[in-house]
Amino acid sequence: MITEKLFYRDGYMREFDAHVISCEKTDGGYQVVLDRTGFFPEGGGQYADQGRLADAEVLDVQEKDGVIYHKVDVPLLEGGTVHGRLDWDVRFERMQQHTGEHIISGIVHGRFGYENVGFHLGSDYCTMDFNGPITREELKEIELEANKAVFRNLAVEVTYPSGEELAGMEYRSKIEIEGQVRIVTVPGYDVCACCAPHLRSTGEIGLIKLVNMINYKGGERITMLCGFRALKDYEIKDENTKAISALLSAKEYEVAEAAAHLKEEAAGLKGKLASLQQKLLSYRAAEIPVDDEVVVVFDSGLSRNAPRELMNLLLDRGAKICAVFAGTDAEEYRYVIGSKETDVRSLCKKLNEEFQGRGGGKPGMVQGSLHGTEAAIRTRLQS
Repeated sequence: MITEKLFYRDGYMREFDAHVISCEKTDGGYQVVLDRTGFFPEGGGQYADQGRLADAEVLDVQEKDGVIYHKVDVPLLEGGTVHGRLDWDVRFERMQQHTGEHIISGIVHGRFGYENVGFHLGSDYCTMDFNGPITREELKEIELEANKAVFRNLAVEVTYPSGEELAGMEYRSKIEIEGQVRIVTVPGYDVCACCAPHLRSTGEIGLIKLVNMINYKGGERITMLCGFRALKDYEIKDENTKAISALLSAKEYEVAEAAAHLKEEAAGLKGKLASLQQKLLSYRAAEIPVDDEVVVVFDSGLSRNAPRELMNLLLDRGAKICAVFAGTDAEEYRYVIGSKETDVRSLCKKLNEEFQGRGGGKPGMVQGSLHGTEAAIRTRLQS
C-alpha cells in the first residue's frame, strides 16, 4: 500500500488524522505505517520531520517503495485512528533553509554553470557543495543577489509536468528520476526537481546569510543560514561583539582594529619577555657550579624551551653532563639531559626505567618526562 503524502498536498499542514495500517516492534521502538501522513521522510539531504503520533514521539521517518515508515517510542493500535502533530517550528525552519538553498544553487548554476553536487540540511547548519571555484568577492555578490530574491517575495511554484513537458524543460536535478517528477520553481532564479516541502514565497525566508566557504574536492563547500537560524547567528555574534567591545574599550565597529592593535602590542611584549628571560637564564647559569660529574638543576619555574636553553648555557660553561628538570614531586618532571663529550642515551634509559619515564633523543641530548622525587632523582644521578 502506497502512503498518501499530505505534505505534498499542503506543506503548511501541522496536524492530520490517519489510520494505523501496521505497528511492529523494532530496535529501539516501533515501526508504524499509516494510510496517509504529514511527516516528511528523510531524503534529498534533509532530515525527517519531528513531532508526535497521539502520545508517541516520532523518532524517525523513512520511505521505501512508496511506503512511509514512522519510528515511534511507544506502540499504536493497529486498525485504529491516530492524530499526528508536526513540530512546526522545526518544519518551517527547514523549509526556510531548503528554499534558500534553491535560490543560492540557482544563482551559482546560472552564473557559473556549476552543479550542486552535495547538500546537507543539518539541525543547526546547511551546506552546499559546488563543483567549481568561487572567490570570496563572488560569494558576497551571490549572497546579495539571493537576498534580493527574498525581498521580492516571489511565489514559489510546485508543478508536476508530464513526460512530454519535462522533455522540453531545463531544470536542475542531482539524480535520474523514475516516474512523476516534482518541479520546484523560484521564478527568475531556479527550476529544480525536488521532493521536499518548501515555503509558499521567498519573503518567508527572511534572510539568507552565507557564513563560511572552504575548498572541497576541487570546488567549494558553502555554509548557509536562513531565517531564524541567521537571526540566532546574528544574536550570538552581536553579543560577543558587545562583550569584546567592552573589554577593549572600543566601538563595536572598531573591535577588529582594536584586536589587531592589541595583538601587535602582545607580540612586542612577548619579544621583550623572551629577552628578559634569556638574561635571567644567563644570570641563573652563572650562579650554578659546574664541577660535578653530572650538574643537576631543578627549577619549577622553567617553561617551554627554558630547560634546554639553561642546559646549553651550563654546557658552554664547561659542565660535562647537565640534567635540567622542570616540574614538581606531586606532578611530574620534564627533563632535558645533554653533553658535548658523553653519550647520554644510556643515562636516559636508566632514569626512565627507574622513575616510570618516557623519552629519548640523540647521543648529545635527550629529553622526556618521569615521576619521582627531587631527592631520589638527585641521588640516582650523582651516584
